[in-house]
Amino acid sequence: MADEGDVLTDLNNPAAGANGADNQPSAGVISQYIKDLSVENPSAPQCYQWNEQPQLDVQVNIAADKIAEDVHEVTLKVTCSAKTSQGTLYLIDLDYCGLMGMRNLPDEQAHAFLFAEAPRILFPFARRVIADASRDAGFPPLMLDPMDFGALYQQQLAARAQEQQQGAAATPPAGEA
Repeated sequence: MADEGDVLTDLNNPAAGANGADNQPSAGVISQYIKDLSVENPSAPQCYQWNEQPQLDVQVNIAADKIAEDVHEVTLKVTCSAKTSQGTLYLIDLDYCGLMGMRNLPDEQAHAFLFAEAPRILFPFARRVIADASRDAGFPPLMLDPMDFGALYQQQLAARAQEQQQGAAATPPAGEA
């Protein structure tokens, strides 16, 4: 046994994952990056004279693509626009991505990680990019409110389950038309 701080480990225990026998579930961030960023200021320089409070529209979408056996790319797509009756102040489109490594996770846990936990991890960084982009376009920084991706994920699952139940009830049994 070896003493590592306050942790005792048995170096002779093969179940500890030595020599590649690591079969414990694990998930984490490998890397994160801006995949695409577009900032438009279509009404400059006139818009800097407008005094009307803009209407903000923020849309957030999540996508996940398998890159390799244990690696997925999660994309947090954020689209923001600020408009007044006089025109558009700015449009910001951001695809902020993270490479997520997952090993030995059951499918339902992997799905929850990709569509709830990974976006929760990426969001603060995407929020900063959006704030910087709006500030760099000459406007006050757009500070997006925090989002509860876990609750949104649960809502999506409940909505899908309800749709499937309604679809099954609306479909007559085979042979009865």
